[in-house]
Amino acid sequence: MKQIIIKKNDANQRIDKYLKKLLCNAPSSFIYKMLRKKNIKINGVKVNEKYILKENDVLEMFLYEDKFQEFTKEKDIYSLKKEFKVLYEDKNILVVNKPAGLLVHGDANENINTLSHQVLSYLKDKGELETDRESTFMPGPVHRLDRNTSGIVIFGKTLNALQDLNEMMKKRHHIEKTYMTICAGKLKEKQELIGYVKKIDNEDRVQFVKKDDPDALLMKTIVEPIRNNQKFSLVKVHLVTGRMHQIRIHLASINHPVIGDRKYGDFHLNKVLKQEYGLNNQLLHAYKICFKEPFGCLSYLKGKEIICEKPQQFIEIEKSLFESVF
Repeated sequence: MKQIIIKKNDANQRIDKYLKKLLCNAPSSFIYKMLRKKNIKINGVKVNEKYILKENDVLEMFLYEDKFQEFTKEKDIYSLKKEFKVLYEDKNILVVNKPAGLLVHGDANENINTLSHQVLSYLKDKGELETDRESTFMPGPVHRLDRNTSGIVIFGKTLNALQDLNEMMKKRHHIEKTYMTICAGKLKEKQELIGYVKKIDNEDRVQFVKKDDPDALLMKTIVEPIRNNQKFSLVKVHLVTGRMHQIRIHLASINHPVIGDRKYGDFHLNKVLKQEYGLNNQLLHAYKICFKEPFGCLSYLKGKEIICEKPQQFIEIEKSLFESVF
C-alpha cells in the first residue's frame, strides 16, 4: 500500500484530477477502476472521484511500489539561463518581463528553453519548488504572449493563486492589461473596436467572421493614440477580451497595422523598417497590469499596478520615428 500526505499545493482539487497528474503514465481507465473498486482511501475512508482533497489528508492507494514507480515519473526541471526580469514577486505570484523571441510554452521546434521552464529553474534555484514524486503541482503562467511580443507575464506560484488568477482572467475586469505599440498611419482619436473572430484551422492566425458564425468569438479592444505624425502613431491598447493576435488583427482592420507584423501588417512598410532598424517582428509590448478587483488568496493586491518599461529596440525606433524625419 502506498501512503501520501496531501500538501498545500495539491489540496483543493478533485481526487481524480490529482491522481491523473500523479500517475501520469497510467491510463485514465485504471485510475477510475481503482476508485470504483475502493482501492483508494482518504483518512481511512473510501471516497469517489468527486472528493475534494484537503491539506494533510492521508491518501492510501492499494498499489505496489514497483507499479507506483512505473506510473509516476520524476519532473524534468532544466537548469536554464534566466532571460526574463522579475518585476514583482511574493509567496503567491511571480510577474516577469518576457523578452521578444522567447516562447512562453514549448512548440514543435523548441520545448526546453521556454519562459515556463526558465521560471521553474529560477524557483528551483531559490529552493521554492517541490520536485518529489508525490507533488503534482507546478507553477505556471495564466496567460500567453506571442513569441515576438515582449512584456508582462503573470505566473501563479501556488495552486490557489493559479486557480484564482485563471478565474479572474475568465471573468474579465479583474485584471486590466495595457499594451504599447507603434502602428502605421495617423490614429487621431481614442476608439473602441468590436468584432468577431475565429481561428483558421491548421494555421497560426485568426480571421474576422460574422457574429452568427458558430465559432465566432467576441473581440473588444480600446486603442488610444499617445503621439503621432502623418506616418505613424504610438498607441496605448487596453484589452477587454483576450483573443489570439487580438491587437494585431484589430489594428490592421482599421488600416493601422502594427509595424513589423508579418501576419497582418503592411509588408512593404515592414521591409523598409527591417532595413532601417533591423525590425523583424511585430513591435508590441505588454506594458502594464492593474489588479482592479482581485479576489480569493490575492485580494491583498487590489489596486496594485505593475509597469514593464519598453525594451531598448522599441525606445530607439520610437525616438527615430517621432523625433526625426522618416
